[in-house]
Amino acid sequence: MTVTIYDVAREAGVSMATVSRVVNNNPNVKPQTRKKVFEAIERLGYRPNAVARGLASKKTTTVGVVIPDISNAIFAEVARGIEDIANMYHYNIILCNADKKKDKEIRVINTLLEKQVDGLLFMGGAVTDEHLQAFKTSNVPVVLCATTDENGSIPSVDIDHESAAYDAVDTLIKQGHTRIAMISGTLQDPSNGYARFQGYKRALEAAGISYDENLVRTGNYRYESGVEAMKYFLELSELPTAVFSATDEMAIGAIHCIQDSGLKVPDDISVISVDNSRMASMVRPQLTAVAQPMYDIGAVSMRLLTKLMKKESVEQARVVLPHEVITRQSVGSRK
Repeated sequence: MTVTIYDVAREAGVSMATVSRVVNNNPNVKPQTRKKVFEAIERLGYRPNAVARGLASKKTTTVGVVIPDISNAIFAEVARGIEDIANMYHYNIILCNADKKKDKEIRVINTLLEKQVDGLLFMGGAVTDEHLQAFKTSNVPVVLCATTDENGSIPSVDIDHESAAYDAVDTLIKQGHTRIAMISGTLQDPSNGYARFQGYKRALEAAGISYDENLVRTGNYRYESGVEAMKYFLELSELPTAVFSATDEMAIGAIHCIQDSGLKVPDDISVISVDNSRMASMVRPQLTAVAQPMYDIGAVSMRLLTKLMKKESVEQARVVLPHEVITRQSVGSRK
């Protein structure tokens, strides 16, 4: 039969309230009494009922995390940062994969809120009016992780995606490249895909290079779309000398497509990306990339959420972490 708090109290010779205080780490319990209760718990094999504790305290010590694509190494690294800080502050994580589908994201958000999570982390993807409505009708803190909303009304942790893209393209320009193609993410995502596209255009403009819409293809962040975009570029009458990819995975697809066509990276075409996932150093030649501090994005997001859940003061609700260009072998000079 299930061992109850009543059984533990009777075994230890104390009240149920005392057992509850011990289980919940209340400091107002004498050491000898605490020892006696723990001994009774061990003898009986008692396991506190988390649901009952949550009902009593109105806290479940759980945090819901909505992840856009659990198979993506980038989001896995963010999740690791979240998990490590959650453990530090004794929170459990409920991780939900939403497959980058808005309807599923909204459904998952509502399900997590129904499960009485103490806080919510929404990772990646566009934040639409439907998302904002779901967040605002909840009574728990929400932090956007690796994304932001357009108005900055929800606390968030991210990088400056436009600036990161600018720095990537500027790296190519400083190597003498003027015909630079881009494999973009979705332009319907203002905080990520569109921001990186704007950074690409701004870097060209700053260098006096005319924008050519024939040098831009939109992908879905996956390897296959990088291959398809590169196939298109290779069929142009004048090939690009460099390609900027919005993600490592699409960049690797582009590299393989270039190599399969008999051309070389970076001798014939240079490739650079934003992300700097583990895959960037696995591909040959190794991929030059603008590094997002993915682990730190997850860790800082979770720490910000713990402050909000504990009603601690927050100096900065919108955190922008730094990025940096990691130079490897996929970019060559055209000077």
